[in-house]
Amino acid sequence: MEKKKLAVIFGGKSSEYSVSLHSAASLIRSLHKDKYELIYIGISKDGEWFAYDGDVDAIEHDTWMNGNVVPCVLSCSTATKGILKLQENGSFERMEVDCIFPVLHGKNGEDGTIQGLFELSGIPYVGCDHMSSAISMDKEMTHIVLENADVPCAPYMCVYAMDQRNYEEVFEEAKEKLGLPIFIKPANAGSSYGIHRVDNVDDFVEGMKDAFYHDGRGKVILETTIEGFEIGCAVMGNNELFAGSVDEIETAAPFFNFEGKYQMVDSHIYCPARIEKTKFEEARKLALRAYRALNCKGMTRVDMFVTKQNTIIVNEVNTIPGFTATSRYPSMMKEAGIDFSELLDKLIDLAFTR
Repeated sequence: MEKKKLAVIFGGKSSEYSVSLHSAASLIRSLHKDKYELIYIGISKDGEWFAYDGDVDAIEHDTWMNGNVVPCVLSCSTATKGILKLQENGSFERMEVDCIFPVLHGKNGEDGTIQGLFELSGIPYVGCDHMSSAISMDKEMTHIVLENADVPCAPYMCVYAMDQRNYEEVFEEAKEKLGLPIFIKPANAGSSYGIHRVDNVDDFVEGMKDAFYHDGRGKVILETTIEGFEIGCAVMGNNELFAGSVDEIETAAPFFNFEGKYQMVDSHIYCPARIEKTKFEEARKLALRAYRALNCKGMTRVDMFVTKQNTIIVNEVNTIPGFTATSRYPSMMKEAGIDFSELLDKLIDLAFTR
């Protein structure tokens, strides 16, 4: 069987650059090497593209740029389809690519930006298309779409930088509409960067400044604090969908922050979730509804809350979730009977059949 030429793209001009490197290294180690001819494409923190030919450990430890790298671009021309390695004399070498697996988190990698580029290239790629990626990344748009589809979410309000509102006045309005404490979230960021749980005006002002800094696009979401605990469900598919297992997050922190997610500080993840069977199935069905409403393809992790009233509401969706072997998405799929290597094969197959 002829190997498929698979380009794994990692890094990215994003605050989640380092998270991407760990995900990419784990994914590369788990791919069936007899099925794929691997091409490594690294994007630096400055947004420069390089074809990398070296050890996977260097990707994980962020020393890959010290190795054999050549500047490159993704061609958007059907006449020169593939990756173009740029030579010093102004010429280029074209590398054919059958499929792209983006292992990119956050801005410029998960928000539809690069997905649009992939679509122009005409090369199949793993994951959601540019529209569903953009909507899912933007927390305001996610709220609008899901609520229009009768998918329950937390009460919220959106604050725009262009309005130049007084933060003290915003706090008073949010306190009346949403109650205390209030969650402040950048509308377009991941890995819990810029998220704050506040109950006083001074912390609110500082939290707003930080959230706008991490958003970078001029929008901040304020949400009602949901008393309860967080669960998640891994979903996969294009037309026919499959919901994996449901996991549960236990944390002693005010919310599942960066340290909790990636260092498990004061946090623990249970898979399967410690909830009754009927609630477990309800969560899977709600995850599928959210996936459909956002027109997701390939994969998405749907994060939800189980409230103190034992209802389930959607928190957010992640179109390119963490991809280490022990990350939540692969772990939920493994619990559902699909091991990591098989999961990667299925996701790549979905890219070809979309």
